[in-house]
Amino acid sequence: MHYYVYIIESLVDGSFYKGFTLDFNERIKQHNEGWSNYTSRKIPWKLVHLEVYATKAEALKREVVLKKYSHKQIESLRTSPKNCLNKLAERNPQSLGD
Repeated sequence: MHYYVYIIESLVDGSFYKGFTLDFNERIKQHNEGWSNYTSRKIPWKLVHLEVYATKAEALKREVVLKKYSHKQIESLRTSPKNCLNKLAERNPQSLGD
């Protein structure tokens, strides 16, 4: 089982939301369908950063760190080697959705 730490960007105002999940595709879908009060006001959202962890504890620890990141720091993560989206897009662009 894998745990994912993700960052989504609002296409309305460019703000970011950070979270963790077991199924990142389903979670992004939920954000875009308005399941979360916090993110429902800024739909649509786009997945911009994804990291994979083996344990829930590791994922939660990383999420806490990311929540303290500035907008500039988050922007720099897009091209970071930690961003699994870059690897996924190379292997299977269809797996990420829009």
